[in-house]
Amino acid sequence: MGVEIVLLVLGVVVVVAVAAYAIRVRPRRAAEPDEAGIAEPTRARPAGEGLGARVRALFAGGPPGDAEWAGLEEILVRADVGPATATRIVKEIRERYRPGDDPRALLSEELVAILGQDHGLDLPTDRLAVVLVVGVNGSGKTTTIGKLAARLAAEGRSVSLAGSDTFRAAASEQLEAWAARAGAHLVAQGRGADPGAVAFDAVQSAIARGVDVLIVDTAGRLHTRAPLMDELRKVRRVLEKAGGPPNEVLLVLDATTGQNGIAQAAAFAEAVDVTGVALTKLDGTAKGGIVLAVRERLGVPVKLIGTGEGVHDLETFDPRAFAARLVGG
Repeated sequence: MGVEIVLLVLGVVVVVAVAAYAIRVRPRRAAEPDEAGIAEPTRARPAGEGLGARVRALFAGGPPGDAEWAGLEEILVRADVGPATATRIVKEIRERYRPGDDPRALLSEELVAILGQDHGLDLPTDRLAVVLVVGVNGSGKTTTIGKLAARLAAEGRSVSLAGSDTFRAAASEQLEAWAARAGAHLVAQGRGADPGAVAFDAVQSAIARGVDVLIVDTAGRLHTRAPLMDELRKVRRVLEKAGGPPNEVLLVLDATTGQNGIAQAAAFAEAVDVTGVALTKLDGTAKGGIVLAVRERLGVPVKLIGTGEGVHDLETFDPRAFAARLVGG
């Protein structure tokens, strides 16, 4: 009898211990308050979302002082504008500010001044136009090419795509899918083929077909890999010999990439003379402050922005709309 009681007691202890442990490690619901009584967010807020609200709150207490200007600089740095650019922006605004001015309006004006006027693609209509597209893998390069092809086709232009990314196994399949979706002709070879040879064949094919625009995809291994940059230079030289210099060299840049985007832009710009940036993964939020730093460092305009996953989610960059999105106005 004594043994049975002991076993029963032990069993109860085990059950209680297991239940207590389960409660302790039970995953917390997204909206359940934590130990401090603060509810956790149901989703992570994108980096740029709420930037305007933070700027509004910063200047809600009346005329700005040293603390507010320092706070604005910190907000801009956190938005991936970059320390040097953020410091210069705040300095300019602070010098221009007069009692009664709206600091947010001054900020928006300064951002527009940095970004410049609207810059669409500069493509000839009386001969073959060539667009060379570069960028690291994962930046949305192939998707941007597909969207651009669809956009040009919708404008009534015939489009051909060149699959000069022969390094990545899935590149040709992805480009083929986008070509079919956009109604474009595809020129591609097997994996490991010479990228320059693919580009040359694509130009010759486009000329023979009377195509209006040729968009050339390229490999996107890490921008720090010297062989990749050499390869891109070669592709550009081949295009120049086959049909003249590319009319546009677009660098596809992920809006969420942070300060590393500047290093990417600098490396590609040096290698192939980038003429513009296509900014991806904005998704309707105010990400992409990194563009300001890239614009100041390189003097290269943003020309296109991707705002979603749909085939038509590619827009001409509007500096004023972008500044309003960043500032929240």
